[in-house]
Amino acid sequence: MIEMTSGDAFLEDLISDSDDELPVGWEMRVTDDGRVFYVDHSGKCTQWGHPKTSREKKLSPDLPFGWQKGVTEDGSSIFVDQVNKRTTCVDPRIAYATTSKNKGRMKYDANSSAMAVIRGKNMHGKTALITGGTSGIGFETARALSLHGCHVILACRDVSKGKQAAEKIRKDQSIDVHIDVVECDLSSLTSVELCAKKVINKKWCINILICNAGIFGLPFTLTEDGIEATFATNHLGHFYLIDLLKDVLIASQPSRVVVVSGESHRYPTLYDEEFTIDDISSNESSYYACVAYNQSKLCNLLFAFELNRRLSAYGVYCNAVHPGNLIATKLMRHSYVYQFLLKFIQPFAKSKEQGAATTIYCATSDELERIGGYYFNNCCGCEPSKLASDEELARKLWLRSEMFIRNRKNPRDNSLGFI
Repeated sequence: MIEMTSGDAFLEDLISDSDDELPVGWEMRVTDDGRVFYVDHSGKCTQWGHPKTSREKKLSPDLPFGWQKGVTEDGSSIFVDQVNKRTTCVDPRIAYATTSKNKGRMKYDANSSAMAVIRGKNMHGKTALITGGTSGIGFETARALSLHGCHVILACRDVSKGKQAAEKIRKDQSIDVHIDVVECDLSSLTSVELCAKKVINKKWCINILICNAGIFGLPFTLTEDGIEATFATNHLGHFYLIDLLKDVLIASQPSRVVVVSGESHRYPTLYDEEFTIDDISSNESSYYACVAYNQSKLCNLLFAFELNRRLSAYGVYCNAVHPGNLIATKLMRHSYVYQFLLKFIQPFAKSKEQGAATTIYCATSDELERIGGYYFNNCCGCEPSKLASDEELARKLWLRSEMFIRNRKNPRDNSLGFI
């Protein structure tokens, strides 16, 4: 686990009494400004503190996204859930009450879904760009964000599949959603440039950028830029995209970058040899698809931590996540071995909705506001490998990534401008 200092709000071991049952005859109510009070129907009195713990609770003055308050003919308050088309007399904010002493947070685990993590969150006015959002974990990430009011930009290699994914999300929802689709083939640095140019020309802000897209199991392949495809797609394309959009991220601050990595980052060599930057994008004779993938996941973590060190002072914060092992997505489509394994492992693995939970947590949770430089698994900070925490290795990767972009086969007049 990450070592945490007592002064950091995210690092506190917070306590919430939201699960405490009220004594018989007591009821919880909420004032218009969000303050919780308790009614004792037996004693005909009210009080601010919980009747068991004496803790006071404070809610947001705003209702969760999708809810509206109304009044019946007799003057009673009612609450309408426009998403699920239901009405209740119970204030929905009660489900999100926190102690006034602590900013309590919900606890999540491997079984939590993206929808459970973002439940009740109002993302209206926020914009998120997601790579690889046409299927799998990326699609579930996009769906959860858009349902809660976020403007979602699907940056995808196949625009037609992106439009199909956007239409599927729209049909699944009973409220209007705001989704745009832009072409972005991460294996092509020219495509990445065109994607960034379109985002900039549209004058879209980017409050959240999620590096989700990835490939696995390819035979040794060089991209049009002369770069090994797994490294180019999983790391370098995202590196370059954020380089080109960093001014947009800074202008949208505080903004968040979420990099989808994985536990496979712990195995970047075949036989536990010492790893160096020179091992990346090795030649065809020493290429192993699984090792190339693991190295790209290590690069994801090194990049995420170094990006946070460089840009956090400018209001851009980056965290990395592990979505889960052997989740049934199209990531495994190039590997027959892993497709075979999935048939046996799938009943015990996370669903795609559960796989998106940690990404959603890092992208939206209040306790991660202006917090970066961590690696998360099951919505909880965890310790990365020693290699992933090596700052010197991260700087070498950064320089190597810039070199790959400058020395590609089809360069364009485009300067790198990382701070």
